[in-house]
This record gives sequence, structure tokens and C-alpha cells, in this order.
Amino acid sequence: MKSATTKAVILGSGSWGTALAIVLSEHFKDVVLISRSDKQASEINSKHTNLQYLPKITLPENIRCTTDLTEAKTAEIIVFVVPTSATRATSLKLAEIGIPADIPLISSAKGIERGTGLRMSNIIHEALPNNPIAVLSGPTHAEEVAAKLATCTVVGSMDVKLTSSLQEMFTTSTFRTYTTQDVAGMELGGALKNVFAIAAGIAFGIGLGDNAIAALVTRGLAEMTRLGIALGGQPDTFVGLSGVGDLMTTCYSPHSRNNRVGKALGEGMSLEEACDQLGMVAEGVPNTLSIYEAAKETDIETPIVNAVYEVLYHNKSAKQALHELLTRDPKAE
Repeated sequence: MKSATTKAVILGSGSWGTALAIVLSEHFKDVVLISRSDKQASEINSKHTNLQYLPKITLPENIRCTTDLTEAKTAEIIVFVVPTSATRATSLKLAEIGIPADIPLISSAKGIERGTGLRMSNIIHEALPNNPIAVLSGPTHAEEVAAKLATCTVVGSMDVKLTSSLQEMFTTSTFRTYTTQDVAGMELGGALKNVFAIAAGIAFGIGLGDNAIAALVTRGLAEMTRLGIALGGQPDTFVGLSGVGDLMTTCYSPHSRNNRVGKALGEGMSLEEACDQLGMVAEGVPNTLSIYEAAKETDIETPIVNAVYEVLYHNKSAKQALHELLTRDPKAE
């Protein structure tokens, strides 16, 4: 890794990519957002705003935006904040342009790939096997990070030296970063919690009370832990920031895209209407399908995942799905 903190590149210029740019702007002289939109790039460069995603935030002047992916060739670090469905294609594009093998690649997208069951760091490694790879995850709503409200997160890699270096880069007075070597647990927690956030949103939308939602989130944590361990994570990770921390934030916050989609479904909207109203990607929607498929390859019981899957992909009514969850045969906790 280069010794001077000169340039960070962030792939993706939505709310989370922009929020991370604000964090990194305190350590890097040049922070570059890679966008697909010339209009958005022009706005960020001329007005220092990203009104579509963070309308109340003025961006530091050392943040700029471009549509030119070759900017990544001269970065000190590259952060993936593209949708999970775009991670493979983006990784292959970086390989095509020939980024140097010493640039660390940090995945900050939460999900697993349909069909393969691969985590995002696995996909990036397949395309760029010689680059160091790490993962950033935790209870981190972009709106709060951009507003510099206190936030804690986790950076993970099997390379302890790399995580130590990234911990410093991603730590500010309001953004505290911890480290771990359990990359699988981090990524699985971040992916699985999206499904439970949709379930919690459905419960809100139907009008269930705090008791039912607390029970749903608690049983979601149990389900997350069982399945996450079966898929390669360590138990302790699921009671940490990238597990229960992310789960609580996503299930209860109005900033949560997945919660908002679930709430709209609970109120009677169709999935298409709920996603159109959101206007952004809710990773829990495609991830429910990929996680449902991954769970079927194990012997783990996943009643909440199954219920959300039925609502999203088989048009089961939200009320019926939650009723069936609450009337399952009694069992020990």
C-alpha cells in the first residue's frame, strides 16, 4: 500500500457512497466518486451537493465526481458501494482496465449473489485475485454518517496489517471503526438483516405493536445466527456491530430502505409500487431470493426468511404471512 493518503476512489455515488466520501475526505487529499451520471458529476463538482440522495448536506471541496472508471488506476484505496447485483460486472471492469495489484479493495455492499451464494468479497476476489480485499459493515445509515452523527462500524480482513491501516483511514471524531478477521460473518450479517428489516417493516405497516415487532426482531437474530454460522460465520460476530447492531438499526429506523419497502407492503402496496415509491435500491428485495436459495442448501430452519420470500415472490398477503409465523407450533426458545 502506498504510504501517503492522497487519493481514494468510491465506486457508486448514491447516499452511502457519498457519506463514505465525507468520512474519507478527512484523511485523503482527493476523494473521487465514480458515477454513471454526467449530470450528477457536474452537480457534485460545481455545487458540492448531491441533492437526489443527501439533500441537506454540503460536500467538502476535496470530493469530486466523474464517470471515468480509469480514475481507479491511481487510487490508494477503492471502495465498492455499487448495488450487489453490479458487483461482479464492476469487478470485471476494474480487471479490464488493469488496476495495480497493490490497491486494497473494500466492499461495502450487503448481500449475496443469487445462484452462486457468493459473498461480495468472494466475487471481487474472483475478478481481482491479487488485490488485498476487506469489508466495511455495521449499523450505518448514510443520512446520519453524512450529518456527522456518532456512528460505529467494523472493517474486516484476514490481513491484520490491512485492517489496522484501514481502521485509521475510516476513523474520525464521529465515525469509530473496529476490526475483525471474520469477513464471512460480517458479510452474512449485513445481507441477512435486510430480509428481517422487510419483515419488521411489514409488521409496522400492518399496525402490529411493539411487542410483536420486538419478538420478530429477536427471532430474526436467532435465525440470522443459525444460518450465518451454517454459511461460514463465527457466532460472536452476530452479536456485534455487523450483526445485531445492523439488525436493530435497519429494523427500526425510518432511514432503512428495506424497512420502508416492508412498511409499504404491509399497508397494501404491491412490491412494484413499494420499490417505485422508494426510488432507490432496497437490497433486501433481491437478497431475499438469494438468501432463501442459500438456506435451502443447508438444514437450517428459516421461517422468517421463508415468509418474506412468499410475500415478495409468490404474492402471499403480508397479513397472512405474519399470521402464519405467529401461529406456528409452540417450541422452546
